[in-house]
Amino acid sequence: MNKVEKLIEFSAEIDKMKSVYRRTLLVDKSRTETDAEHSWHLATMVMLFKEYAQPEVNIDRCIKMALVHDLVEIYAGDTFAYDVQGYEDKFQREQEAAERLFSQLPDGQGEEYKALWLEFDEEKTPDALYTCALDRLQPLINNYKTQGHTWVEGVSYDMVEKRMLKIKAAMPDVWPEVKKMLDDSVAKGWLKK
Repeated sequence: MNKVEKLIEFSAEIDKMKSVYRRTLLVDKSRTETDAEHSWHLATMVMLFKEYAQPEVNIDRCIKMALVHDLVEIYAGDTFAYDVQGYEDKFQREQEAAERLFSQLPDGQGEEYKALWLEFDEEKTPDALYTCALDRLQPLINNYKTQGHTWVEGVSYDMVEKRMLKIKAAMPDVWPEVKKMLDDSVAKGWLKK
């Protein structure tokens, strides 16, 4: 298979991401979002919140990272953020999926995208920390706007706050608004302390 054929086949393969549903409800409450919608939303937020990124963050790399960070879920499936049991083998499932998926790309591209996925997953670089913080913020906004849709299923304030601390570390100027949403959610009974 030549390079263009590989790119066409890969483009068709990643169409499957449109069929991987997450637990997060769309703001209009019509249905849950797909991984593809989440990744687009996250990539857009990377641009929107750029003034709150640390100076060393490369926004273009973060957009790429946002677009590839959940591609492995085509094979590994989505793991709900508060699913303790699902997280036990999440990295292994996703590692195997990354090998399978990114090996379908031409030499160089597959390694680049796999490296971006792994960097995001390890959450150590400034780019990964910024993108991960926004990956936490996006479903927080949707949960807040849908009256705690996934939270009312047994997710506690402490669980959500702990997960949101990535935002506090990477974008401290955004944290007061996050805290306001969390506290308001408690006041309205969507999150239990």
